[in-house]
Amino acid sequence: MPSVLVVGYDPQAIPGLDGDALRAALDAELARFGDHGIDASVTVVVFDDSAESTLVESLTRHPWDVVVVGGGIRKAEPLLPLFEQVVNLIRRHAPQAAIAFNTSIGDSFEAAQRWL
Repeated sequence: MPSVLVVGYDPQAIPGLDGDALRAALDAELARFGDHGIDASVTVVVFDDSAESTLVESLTRHPWDVVVVGGGIRKAEPLLPLFEQVVNLIRRHAPQAAIAFNTSIGDSFEAAQRWL
């Protein structure tokens, strides 16, 4: 069974956004993976000292086929150091995994499919 890890910025940590609605959208997207026989999991991080250990634990938990990096990490210029950290941790701890990028929560499945 193919496996995908989706890495995103913690929706509860984004001021002014409805974190519960974003989490519900993410859960719906994860269900789409399951509907297609793909083992998918999500890891959310915040830009602080916990990001690295959280990511390393997730990346080494399973031999992922694809790691999808969410737009919340990539698109916000202040998070550029976090984005670099994510990419380098994927290279180091899940070198077998393809790296994919979504444009929104709702197309994480399509991003992963490009590499499965």
